[in-house]
Amino acid sequence: MARRRKRTEHDNHDRWLVSYADFVTLLFAFFVVMYSISSVNEGKYKTFSDSLSLAFATRPASTAPLQSQQEQMLKALVDRRNARLGEQQIKIQERMKALTNNVGQVMLPMINQGLVSVSQSKRGVVIDISASSLFKTGDASLQPEVLDVLRQVAVVLSKEEQPIEVEGHTDDVPIKTAQFPSNWELSSARASSVARMLIDNGVQANRLAVVGLADNQPLLPNNSPENRAKNRRVTITILSPNVE
Repeated sequence: MARRRKRTEHDNHDRWLVSYADFVTLLFAFFVVMYSISSVNEGKYKTFSDSLSLAFATRPASTAPLQSQQEQMLKALVDRRNARLGEQQIKIQERMKALTNNVGQVMLPMINQGLVSVSQSKRGVVIDISASSLFKTGDASLQPEVLDVLRQVAVVLSKEEQPIEVEGHTDDVPIKTAQFPSNWELSSARASSVARMLIDNGVQANRLAVVGLADNQPLLPNNSPENRAKNRRVTITILSPNVE
């Protein structure tokens, strides 16, 4: 028998195209799946968003009574505090008014002579004493005739607890002596003399503050002898207690 010839096989150089096509197909399918996952249903998203907004914007009905009770309790606390502060303020005003009357009675002779004025302000009780009734010209020593009245004032003030400010004031006429080089020293010394007299007659020293203001806070313009006389003064202020 004749021998069959062996068929010659040729290499197929285009086989890679099959694998490449399969890879491209898989890659396309992958991107389709990813796109479908990432796509958002706008209608469903809007419905979900509206539901969340409604849930957070609307308070549950069960919390309304609790919040109402809290508001009522807070209002009651505020009302009680305001009432307490109001009562304290009324008591303080009555106390300061009584102090004004007591000081006014003690200093009534000097008030009638126009040498003293007693008034009540937001800061407290203010006593303005003419310097001409307390001191000689250019001097800071208290005159003997006013000591009795000032002692009675000290007795009234010693029964209180409020801080006291003592201020010395002069007119604008300059002074230059060995003892008082200027109105600053003179006004300070006069205020200190009144403060020492109060301390010697029962007023606690730690309640007192002394300051000399020279001619920097006049009651009236320094344009006449009468006005200058009113500007020369010692002011005693009994400070009003603070409401707590």
